[in-house]
Amino acid sequence: MNVRVYLPENGAPARAARAINRLATWLAHHWLAVFNIVVAIFVGLPFLAPVLMEAGATKAGHLIYTVYALTCHQLPERSFFLFGPQPVYSAAYLEQTGAIPPGLNIFQREALRWVGTIETGFKVAVCERDVAIYGSILLAGLLFGVLRARYLRRARNLPKMPVWLYALSLVPTAVDGFTQLFGLRESDWLLRLITGVIFGAATVWLTYPYIQEAMDDVMRTSTTEMPGASSQH
Repeated sequence: MNVRVYLPENGAPARAARAINRLATWLAHHWLAVFNIVVAIFVGLPFLAPVLMEAGATKAGHLIYTVYALTCHQLPERSFFLFGPQPVYSAAYLEQTGAIPPGLNIFQREALRWVGTIETGFKVAVCERDVAIYGSILLAGLLFGVLRARYLRRARNLPKMPVWLYALSLVPTAVDGFTQLFGLRESDWLLRLITGVIFGAATVWLTYPYIQEAMDDVMRTSTTEMPGASSQH
């Protein structure tokens, strides 16, 4: 037995359905811009933290450091510094100059949450590798927009990164990160940047074409007006 339920075209349920449908259509059209704006804010705020500290707005600066501590270890010897004589410091240098207490292990330095001083400058609120990861996601997202426009003009699908190649792209970051985590070696800022860029760019290449396909499906099936009737069986 078929039961047909008629929704009033001007009733509250119909208006809500049309509003949701319009929002879904808008997001399907503009998802990349939304993603890029969110990533830009996420990668920009860690650089705002040392600016605020230098300007004397320490409460606001510490708030950013506290929030990003949930996402990053923020070790001073693996972070960039602004407004100081050097952009990077080693743990040994910071200990020798008295900036941080001597003899701390890596976990104690992380727990210290030292953000810097007027003499050293103030660190960016995420580590060098995270700067590279998030920055490359933003740049790759912008590049994706350019390539997407070209492929759409040619009515061609965007190429997708093979999963095996993405897994391979994780190896440099994993080797660099875990070997220094277990004290086998110490990386440097340039290697952290390179491995972070590889990871961030590969993540965009793997995921964004699939997101675009999903959004294309939404645009094909969405309409600006919801039908006034639906069926239940």
